[in-house]
Amino acid sequence: MIVVNSLAMTFVLLAAVAHAGWNFAAKGIGGSGSAIVWLYSTVSTVVCLPFAIVFACTEQQGPQWSWLLAALVSAAAHVGYGIVLQRGYAVGDLSVVYPLARGTGPLLSVLFAVLLFGERPGVLGLIGAAAVVLGVLVISSGGSRAAGSRVLSIGYGVATGATIAVYTLWDDHSMTGIGVPPIVYFGLTVLGESVMLTPLAARDFGVVAGIWRKNWRRVVIIGVLSPVAYLLVLYAMRIAPVSLVAPARESSIVLGALAGWLLLREPNPVRRLIGSVIALAGIVALGLS
Repeated sequence: MIVVNSLAMTFVLLAAVAHAGWNFAAKGIGGSGSAIVWLYSTVSTVVCLPFAIVFACTEQQGPQWSWLLAALVSAAAHVGYGIVLQRGYAVGDLSVVYPLARGTGPLLSVLFAVLLFGERPGVLGLIGAAAVVLGVLVISSGGSRAAGSRVLSIGYGVATGATIAVYTLWDDHSMTGIGVPPIVYFGLTVLGESVMLTPLAARDFGVVAGIWRKNWRRVVIIGVLSPVAYLLVLYAMRIAPVSLVAPARESSIVLGALAGWLLLREPNPVRRLIGSVIALAGIVALGLS
């Protein structure tokens, strides 16, 4: 069990590096949120779908209709996540919405996994999960907007975290319950996202074209690193419980905070360093549970 959890943690930590990398690239892109999501989900589809088709055709049991249904639910959840998150960014502080979203997501995932799936991560695992969430909140606490905007930031952050918990638990069910191959699952999911967002992209075609001309390198980086990060997490879910994987994947926020301090010279380095230490301690506890 320790070996399995260690392998899963390796996958998740590599995923965190990739996740932080594509978020760093995304930070430099301005414009419509739906347009950006459509662009990089379409790039991810071009990258992943051929592999998904080949894998599905060579799979011993053959393609299953349940795989398509699972991916469509995942795509809908991810589209909802993107819409709520972008709305939160429009009315609230990034430093409040994003950490609350990524922090409450794993917290709710662990809670639901225990209540609905009967998972028992153990005392050390629960302490580790709590430490990861606490570290994320310490890193990103604060905000510069008025009290009303701060309340909206918190509300949208928690709502986004709920959507993260939904797709995380559904991903776990798709991997372990339905048994969808990860590459097939992700390929169909990003295809579903792209198709669902196509009407919005077509309506704002000028905006989409402008973003692509100015930021195509960043979009390609996101479109490649996002599948890498997500697939590593999906494979981790196949060998370890979601109550272990969900909190540990949020270590990307720690890396993002450190990158913001060291590369972008963002403020409050002491607070972020303390939060990083707390979160990393939680990750270690998760790995040992």
